[in-house]
Amino acid sequence: MCGDGTRILRRVTDLAAVDDARETSLSRDLAAITNAFDLGELTEPPQYLADGLMNRNWRIGTTRGRFAVKQIIDVPLEAARRNLGTLSALAADGIPVCTPLVSGSGDTVAEVEDHGYCVIEWVDGEHVRGSDLPLDHVSDLGERLGLIHRALVANAPAPVPAVPPSAEVASVAKALEAADRYLATVAALDSPSAFDRSVAEAMEQRKQLLGKYGDLYPKGDVPAGPYGWTHGDFQYRNILWQGGQVAAVLDWDRLRVRPYAEEVARTAQVQFGVEGRFDLERVSAFVGGYRRVVDLSVEDLADGVRRLWWKRMTDFWQLSFHYKHGDHGFDDLFLDDEALLHWWTDRLDEVRAAMTG
Repeated sequence: MCGDGTRILRRVTDLAAVDDARETSLSRDLAAITNAFDLGELTEPPQYLADGLMNRNWRIGTTRGRFAVKQIIDVPLEAARRNLGTLSALAADGIPVCTPLVSGSGDTVAEVEDHGYCVIEWVDGEHVRGSDLPLDHVSDLGERLGLIHRALVANAPAPVPAVPPSAEVASVAKALEAADRYLATVAALDSPSAFDRSVAEAMEQRKQLLGKYGDLYPKGDVPAGPYGWTHGDFQYRNILWQGGQVAAVLDWDRLRVRPYAEEVARTAQVQFGVEGRFDLERVSAFVGGYRRVVDLSVEDLADGVRRLWWKRMTDFWQLSFHYKHGDHGFDDLFLDDEALLHWWTDRLDEVRAAMTG
C-alpha cells in the first residue's frame, strides 16, 4: 500500500503501544527490510497503522524519506509480486497509484525468514468515508473506478480468461446450517458476552429472512455482463484524497478477474452503506459516474446487485474470524452489516433502482 498522512481519519499509533507481537515482528525484520530496499538510517521510530484490516502496515522515517512498510499476509507472495508489478504501468496510464520500491536484487517483495514485505513512498492525504463525500466527488469516484477498469484492460497482469468467472450461489440449506452452528456455539458458552448475545439474536433473525426471501436467490453460477481485471477492494480505507482529488488508490492485493458489476455493487455497498442503511443518492451518483466510462447495462448491474445481496444474506465471514480465529477486529463490522442487510432486504427495489443508475 502507499503511505498516507495522519489527518483525522486514520488512527496512527506508536508501534510499542499497540501489540507486542506486531512490534516484535517488525523490529526483528526492520534492519533486513531497510537493507534490502536501501532505505538508509532510521530517523523516526515505526508507527503502526491501526486501520488495516487484513495486512500489517507501518510508517517509518529514514534518511531517504518517509515510507510505508507492509507485511503481506492476505495473499501469497507470488500474487503480491504480480500485483505490485502492475502498478508502474497503471501509473504511466494516469491512474493515481504509488509504485513500489525495488530491492537491490530487483524484487518488489523482501522475504525475511517467514515474512514478506513491500515498501512504498509515503503520500500525504486523508481517507474519507463515502457518506462524507460531496456528491460531485462521489460521481468522480465512480468515474475513477471506471478508469481503473479501463486501464487494467490495457495493462493486464495476465490475459483475461476466455471463460467468464463463476460464482457459487450458496444454498438456503447451507446458510441455515451455518446460522444454527453459530447459535450452538453461543449456547455452549459459559458466560456469553454482549456481542455473543447479539450474534444469537442476529442468527435467529437471519433464519427468518432466509425463510421469507430464500426463493430470490440468483439463478446460475455465471454472473451477467462483462468481466476483467479489477481492484478488488475499492473502499475508503484504500483511497487517499487531497485537495478534492483522488491522490492515490492503495492496496492492490485483491487484483483479479471479476465481473465489473460485482466490483461496482460491492464498492457502492462498502462506500455508501453506513450506519445500517444505504445513502441511495450517493449510490446513484457513484454508479452514474462509473457508467460515464464503462457501459454496463441495467440488467448486468441488477444481476450484480442481486448476487451481492444474496452473498450478504448467506455469508458469516466476520463470525468465522471471531469464533474460529479469536480475531474480534470485525465484530463491529458484523453488527453494521447485519443492520444494513435488514434495511436492504426491506427495500430491494429501491436499492436496485439506485444501483442501476
